[in-house]
Amino acid sequence: MASLHLADDRQPWRNVPRRIAEEFRPLVPTVAAEAVAAIRRQIPEYARPADPKYAEVLRDAVEKAIGHFIDLIADPDTPWDEALEFFREIGYGEAKEGRTLDPWDTALRLGARMAIRTFGEHADRLDISRQTLGHLAEAVFAYLEILSAAAVRGHTEATARAAGELHKRRRRLIELLLTGTASPQAVTDLARLAHWPVPRTLCVVAFHERGQSPFRPPALPPDVLVDIDRSDPCAIVPDPDGPGRRAMLATALRDWVAAVGPTVDPMADPSHTARSLHWAREALALARRGLLPADDLVIAADHMPVLTIMRSRELVLLVAAHRLKPLQSVRPSQRVRLARTLLECLRCGFNATEVAARLQVHPQTVRYRLHQLHDLFGDILHDPERRLELEMALHAWLARSPPHDHDEPPAPPAEADVIPLTPLR
Repeated sequence: MASLHLADDRQPWRNVPRRIAEEFRPLVPTVAAEAVAAIRRQIPEYARPADPKYAEVLRDAVEKAIGHFIDLIADPDTPWDEALEFFREIGYGEAKEGRTLDPWDTALRLGARMAIRTFGEHADRLDISRQTLGHLAEAVFAYLEILSAAAVRGHTEATARAAGELHKRRRRLIELLLTGTASPQAVTDLARLAHWPVPRTLCVVAFHERGQSPFRPPALPPDVLVDIDRSDPCAIVPDPDGPGRRAMLATALRDWVAAVGPTVDPMADPSHTARSLHWAREALALARRGLLPADDLVIAADHMPVLTIMRSRELVLLVAAHRLKPLQSVRPSQRVRLARTLLECLRCGFNATEVAARLQVHPQTVRYRLHQLHDLFGDILHDPERRLELEMALHAWLARSPPHDHDEPPAPPAEADVIPLTPLR
């Protein structure tokens, strides 16, 4: 630690006559012993009858503080390095033991009051004026502020280091869980080091920023393992089906497009967490393309038919090339509008009002498009088997059309124009 440099007006000990140092130096052991006794008596955190070493450290700290203060009175240019480093280490140690600096601050001020009282008791014998006593009191509290700042620095360093180490362990734990190959024992061991109780159930949430400004990282609770620095940000959520957990996720991820993977038991099979991530990613990809509603959390388990269809796109697109052929007869600017309208009609049982609400258009617009669709597809729209086939084909075909570009959609796929299956990761 670098030497301390203070302006003269911040060194009130320079106003104390130097002879005072020599007068009070013999009293240092007595004052220190009384201060330690009072601190241990009045501050529970420092009362450790079974730990004599701690009492020795406490006494050493008090003696160093008083002794260095006396040295400053004798010579205001006395170096600070050793004293500041000593009290920085005290702050560091307090943080490592999990304490705040409140007890330490109380102990400092208690010791200061006792030192000032001792000075006052000997003032008449040593012919010390009231003005000099005032300078002494001012100097004592200015000195304590500097020691306190050194302790705060050490406490902050230790806290930051512990937080950084914990953050690293949690990131390693995320990677271990998501690889899908770690043994339950390996997960348990690292989770203990990361201060993360292994839950009975969990799910993985994959999310992507909506692009809103300013950027706000998700405000998830401490029991959620989250890594937003990945190329594909995600979070591992314990007990996702517990009371209030869904609402918590919806609130924390409101600035993100987020998809929730299935709930799994992480200890039953090493691959379960990775599979929850896989389906969260699949649902997120569809939500970002406009094929699943993305205004709220996308729950992968609630969209099993769509996800299943998209896993079989090769077969579905071959069928779509035939079933959606009527759309080739309309202008390109109409194809996606009609396709989306037909998909929502199939979903809503051809209820024009409900379809209009989903598409955010007027019901009459839906009825007009339905007339067009009936002209194009005929009675196939009322065939239950064909309607299921159409819905699957529309999902697969619309997945190839960017949701923001409806004016130049692609033509329905030819039989050879298929999309390869995405391998299960």
